[in-house]
Amino acid sequence: MNKRILHVLVLGALTSCSAASESSSSSRANRAPVAYNTVVECTLYDGMNKESAQLTVVSSGMEVQVMDTVDAYFVKAKVTKDGKPLTGYMYRTCFPQR
Repeated sequence: MNKRILHVLVLGALTSCSAASESSSSSRANRAPVAYNTVVECTLYDGMNKESAQLTVVSSGMEVQVMDTVDAYFVKAKVTKDGKPLTGYMYRTCFPQR
C-alpha cells in the first residue's frame, strides 16, 4: 500500500514539473515585440557571426522592434526601412541598459 502511495506521489510530482515547463515556454512564445530606440548607429545583420551580411544600418534614435533576446550579445530585431520590414540580429549594445 505504501509503495502505491509513493508511486502516485512521484507520478504527481513529475506531472507538475512537466506542466510547469510547458506553461513557461508557451508564455514566452506569446510575448509581443518591444519597441526600443537605438542609442548609437548600429547594423542589422542577417546572422550572428562575423561573416553575416548587413541588411541595413540603423541610425541613432530610430525605433526597433526587439522580438527576442537571443544570447548575451545579440537580440532578434525587426526594422522598417523604406516601408519594408527587415528582420535580423543586432548587438545589445545598440540599446539603452534597463
